[in-house]
Amino acid sequence: MDEHAPFSWFSAVPLPLSASTALFVALLLAAFAWAMHRRLSPTDRALEPDDGTTLRNVGEAFVEMIQGLAEGVIGHHAERYVPLLGSFFAFILVANLIGLVPGFAPPTADFNVTFALGVVSFVAYHAYGLRAHGVGAYVKHFLGPVVFLAPLMLVIELFSHSFRPVSLGIRLFANMFADHRVVEIFTDLTKVAIPVVFYVLGAFVAVVQAFVFTMLSAIYIALAVSHE
Repeated sequence: MDEHAPFSWFSAVPLPLSASTALFVALLLAAFAWAMHRRLSPTDRALEPDDGTTLRNVGEAFVEMIQGLAEGVIGHHAERYVPLLGSFFAFILVANLIGLVPGFAPPTADFNVTFALGVVSFVAYHAYGLRAHGVGAYVKHFLGPVVFLAPLMLVIELFSHSFRPVSLGIRLFANMFADHRVVEIFTDLTKVAIPVVFYVLGAFVAVVQAFVFTMLSAIYIALAVSHE
C-alpha cells in the first residue's frame, strides 16, 4: 500500500476503490428500502402517518419529490418512471455525499461509474420509448418530419443519442472529481474552520449534481415516450 495514499476504509477490499464504495452505497440504500418495506408491510401501519421526523417520513417525502419532478417533466403516466428516477437520485446523492466522510472517496469521482450510470439511463429511455410506441413508430422519431431529410436526420439523431451517456457521465464525473479535490486540498491546508465552508459547498454540489442527472434522464424519457 502506498504510504502517501489517503486513508480508506476499503483499502483491504480486493476491488477498485470506486467499485467498493459504490457497492457499499448500494447496500446502504438496499438496507433502507428493506427497513421501509418492513415498516409498511402491515396495512394498518401503512395507513397511519408517523409523528415527527422518521425514516418513513423521509422516504415518503423523497418519493413525493421525485414523483413531482417526473410529472412536471414527463407528464402522463409519469409514475411509471419514478422507481428509475428515484434510484438515480438516491444512489448519486449518497455516492456524492459519502465523499465528504473521512475515509471514503465518492465513486462518482470515477468516470467508469458515472459512464455506467449514463449507459443505464440511455438503455432505459430507449426501452421506455420502444414500449410506448413500438419499434416502427419509435424508429420514425429518428427520421424527422420531412422524408427527403430522413437520412441526414438519422445520422444527426444517432450521433446525438450516442453522445448522451458520455455527456451524462462526463458532467457528473468532472463536477464531483473537482469538488472532492477542492475539499481535500483545503482540508489538508487549513485543518480547522475554513474546511467547514467547503464541506457545505461540497454538499450543495452533491445535491445539485444528483438533481441534474435525474432531471436530464427524465427529459430523455419524456422525449422518448412523447406521442407529439
